[in-house]
Amino acid sequence: MLVSKTAFVILVSLLTLSFSTDPAAPQAPYYQGKTIKIVRGGEPGGTGDLQARALIPFLKKHIPGDPTIIVENMPGAAGRKAANHIFSTAKPDGLSIGAVGAGLVAGPILGLSGSQYDLDKLIYLGSTESGDPYVFVSRKEAGLDSLEKLRAVSNIRIGAQAVGHPVYVSGRMFAYLLGLKDPRMVLGYGGPELDLALERGEVDVRANGADTIFQRQRSGLDKASLTIHASISIPKGNLPQGLPKSPELESFAKNDRERQLINLFRTFLYPRWPYIISPGTPKELVAILRGAMAKAFKDPEFHKEFKKLMTTDPTPLTGEQVESAIRELPRDPEIVALYKKMADQGPIPAR
Repeated sequence: MLVSKTAFVILVSLLTLSFSTDPAAPQAPYYQGKTIKIVRGGEPGGTGDLQARALIPFLKKHIPGDPTIIVENMPGAAGRKAANHIFSTAKPDGLSIGAVGAGLVAGPILGLSGSQYDLDKLIYLGSTESGDPYVFVSRKEAGLDSLEKLRAVSNIRIGAQAVGHPVYVSGRMFAYLLGLKDPRMVLGYGGPELDLALERGEVDVRANGADTIFQRQRSGLDKASLTIHASISIPKGNLPQGLPKSPELESFAKNDRERQLINLFRTFLYPRWPYIISPGTPKELVAILRGAMAKAFKDPEFHKEFKKLMTTDPTPLTGEQVESAIRELPRDPEIVALYKKMADQGPIPAR
């Protein structure tokens, strides 16, 4: 009887082993059958939306498991609402990715309201662009076709999305350094809406990413119908080919303090469209997503799709490059204080 019991136990053990999972057998990829949500810190139809649309098919292609990727728009506080969501609310499971624009960087450094996240704790996957030159434009039909005419108008209306948004900050910087008389900010527009507001005469001027000037499909406004009064190249000296010539904003700076102000703006906008995930996301998932992002950026088909939608070539940064740029941000208190006045509410300071 003892022998038969022993044999029975061995038989059961062998059967159990035969039906157990082989640790050496390949496991299904983590992302197989899952859905990744890209939380876009802006309205549909803007530049960031177009860049996400260019990226998503190739990000999906290079993530093992071929997950579904969807976009959820979460406008508010120049992208900081979406950044807060990724930092504090989204689970660190690699299934929520923030795409929040350059407003991400300026918020915590300047102490802007609604910046409830730590730049040094967020995890960076990459950026579809490394800098986006800004221009200050008016519609030719408005008759403001020279700096002299622009400076002669009091209470000129400058359109923007929201306080702290890069378009808002750059608009105030242009007004400050060009010496406009008591300019008035008109807020509450989405990106495409702001183009329409300029076309309809609801605002007189606006700052804008230079790439948008080439996107005629957005509103009918194009470089032929605009007067470009000045520009900020990002990085310095980098303006897209085909853009009408205009003076660099540095040429209006009166001192080194004002030149440093412009350079701080450049630095904030260097990682132009950073993609982020939550602190605490497992390292293996970070590696998968960073790797997929890097492969997508090198994919020739991504470059073709990006140029088709944006009319310009991508200038991507890897997650490691964005992380390095964040660490090296200049934080001189005097320049930050001046920049904060540009990014905040209230009158533009006197020079």
